Amino acid sequence: MGNSDSKLVFKQGIFKLSEPVAISPDDTYWTGFWKLPESTEDVFSLFSPVDVRRARDCSLKNVETLFNSLISRLTELRNSRAFPDPETAPEKEALNCIRVLTRLLPFLYEADHLETWEEKFFWERRKRKYKGRKGQRTEILFDESHPEETENLKDEKEHFEDVKPLGEELIDTLVDLLFYTNFTLPRTELSKTKVTYAIWQNGVGCNTPMSSSKELESNRTEVLRLLLTLSSKSLYMPAHIIPVKGVKAITYLATCPDKQVVLSLLCSQLNTALRHNPATWRVPYDHVVYKDPKQDPESTGKLNLDPVFLAPINKLSKLQATSSYLPGSQKPVMWAPEMIMLFWETLQCNKRFRSFILDGGRGNEFVILILFYALEYKTDPAKQGVVRMCVFVLQTLSTEPEFGKHLNKPYTSQSSLPVHMRLLEFNGTYADFLLISIHRLITTSKGKLDAIYPALLATINNVAAYIQDLSPSASTKLLHLYASMSAPSFLLANETNHALLQSLLESLNAVIEHQYKSNRALARTILKSKRRFEALRTFTLESGQEEIERLNQRRKDSGDGFDAATSPVQLTRTGSVDSSRSPQSARTPSLSNVPEEDGTFTIGEDEDSEDEATAILPTQPQSSPSGQSTRTPSRSSSVDEPLPTQLRGMSEKARGKMPAGQPAFSRQNSSTSLSSHAATVMSPLGGFHPSARWIESWLPTLPLHTILNLLDYSNPSAGAVPKNLPPTIDPSPPRVHLFSWTPLSLGWYQSLLWGFIFASEMVVQKGTVGVWNATSIRLFKVEKEVATGPSLTRPMGAVDAVGSNLVQRIGRMGVKAENETRRVVRDV
Repeated sequence: MGNSDSKLVFKQGIFKLSEPVAISPDDTYWTGFWKLPESTEDVFSLFSPVDVRRARDCSLKNVETLFNSLISRLTELRNSRAFPDPETAPEKEALNCIRVLTRLLPFLYEADHLETWEEKFFWERRKRKYKGRKGQRTEILFDESHPEETENLKDEKEHFEDVKPLGEELIDTLVDLLFYTNFTLPRTELSKTKVTYAIWQNGVGCNTPMSSSKELESNRTEVLRLLLTLSSKSLYMPAHIIPVKGVKAITYLATCPDKQVVLSLLCSQLNTALRHNPATWRVPYDHVVYKDPKQDPESTGKLNLDPVFLAPINKLSKLQATSSYLPGSQKPVMWAPEMIMLFWETLQCNKRFRSFILDGGRGNEFVILILFYALEYKTDPAKQGVVRMCVFVLQTLSTEPEFGKHLNKPYTSQSSLPVHMRLLEFNGTYADFLLISIHRLITTSKGKLDAIYPALLATINNVAAYIQDLSPSASTKLLHLYASMSAPSFLLANETNHALLQSLLESLNAVIEHQYKSNRALARTILKSKRRFEALRTFTLESGQEEIERLNQRRKDSGDGFDAATSPVQLTRTGSVDSSRSPQSARTPSLSNVPEEDGTFTIGEDEDSEDEATAILPTQPQSSPSGQSTRTPSRSSSVDEPLPTQLRGMSEKARGKMPAGQPAFSRQNSSTSLSSHAATVMSPLGGFHPSARWIESWLPTLPLHTILNLLDYSNPSAGAVPKNLPPTIDPSPPRVHLFSWTPLSLGWYQSLLWGFIFASEMVVQKGTVGVWNATSIRLFKVEKEVATGPSLTRPMGAVDAVGSNLVQRIGRMGVKAENETRRVVRDV
């Protein structure tokens, strides 16, 4: 649309669309939608959200005709032997059909009152009219939108045929266009047909590289964007509804019976994402100066993966932030969360890939990478979904015995980590680093990760039976966690907190029972903590309340002023749902705020233990002072993001009895898991009152037998640790702690995935073509955030002169400054 006159004509056509008078399908008016626009920007700028909603709400019949006309024209072009001929079957017309459909679909999805209409219009089978003798069709007339081409058929009899739904026809056409010669694929001597399901990049499923061009890749992006938009119905549903209703476009794509089509589409996207490698000069500043459409998120399914495929994935383990003198340049790689999700998906659904990662010890490097992102984002409200995913990846890895065994290798590459992630004078194994990092996640996350404490402890539990030569520092951290979880103020604060203590005790037992001789440091640390274990054995409601009162009095005497007895909410680790229903100022502190039985007691001989002990002492609840920031998460807990239910204590023998072929992490809907989660949801905030009967229901079941027998067999006064495991201890088989995918947790996962897609699309398109902009998204909350502080593109203060000069130079490379406001997805 090169001139203002043609833009005016197109805009007038948009206004006419919303008129109450139905426009005939034969009217040449419809051709303007694929002939007039010149670019995606034209369609999105002239077809405003107000225009789309007005047409949708005032003249739905015209919108129906527009969809029929666009899809019909697009299908005609795909079926034309001349396409993409600039005269008879122009490429421009196909692209404009795609662009207008992309613009309109989100506004149909957001309208709840059109759900029934949408189901019928897109997904019910249709009767289509054609002319000719019955059984010998001359030509299909797509809604009679081109009467000039059908004059010679007027005398022939009309017939109707049963055809596939409109949505399926559109998807089939789009998939074919992704592999269309001279449109998305280059012409070669081997091209015998217009549609050739050739993989775009060499890698998985293809060893031969294919030439390409900027134009072909641009056309692929347009088609993929429409497929993604067609599949984005999830954005307009609450998370818990998605697994129940599903999305028909995704279902149709995923259940395609043609294996060649599925593998070509999947491998093309997978290889494009994995082989993306921008010029080295742009790293690590790519988040400032470089926006690449190839960074769109991809996903994977079940593939026969060759080790050659893993080379690009292995590069991910090196993608950690590095320090720089340029302001704003130290930042994790922007597409790493998508790659972690890809890694998790493949790990769960492909046994060959899982074996490749675990058998050779390659999983250790991924542990470091995943811990990096978990620690980096642990207190960022907008990144809690990424942190939770990282924790679940760790738990997924930890279910395999080989993973636990390989953790005993020395970790000698700490110097390559960012400074904030390094451990002081660390000289241990991957297992030491993992346990200490989990301790840091629990005790320094300011309560933001309380919903995934079970998953963190399950990870420890899964590897405990295989850990050898645990360092004094890691041993101390485990006992710090025990001291916090066995504190009366923690146990009496919530009706399920004792389950966390039980999980940690099982971990300690597993180390003692299976790796006692190689873990003397842990045994000595347990021996020094004898008083704490004996106190737990004799724990009562009265003794617990007295201990809480004693600690409160001590704090009052010292001027702290914090009263545990009168502030039950502040000391409670509530369930994730409870915490979401309370205001931020009433959020319960995590284990970092749970008092120890004696603040002066120090566990173990680690030189930093005093600092760590201080880290888990109580602090005032975190609150956001009004006026300081508008960055509030849309979901502060997992009431909207239900997490997988932990399947605790499954032994290897029981695991072996699982049905053949059933994965350890099943995605089958589980009504049991769903109902158990619902029971947690209904727990009212502050409604729990501990009783002696309640304590008696769980205290006798705590697995204290192994540790108490070890303490009775030892000589604490002499500080001696028995050389051999006491004969009174009978080792139990290692147990595997799994989690079950439920409809609720699948909804959380969908919100995480679509949050990545939404944020990536905004970055790639630089805000000019926001497919879902200005629509009523329900899956998560999108907020506008004012960008503040100095950056590479907006230097401030004393570096203005140097920074301005630098920005000018970069500007010559085609870099545009960021807008003053940007959209952010909260807590996905």
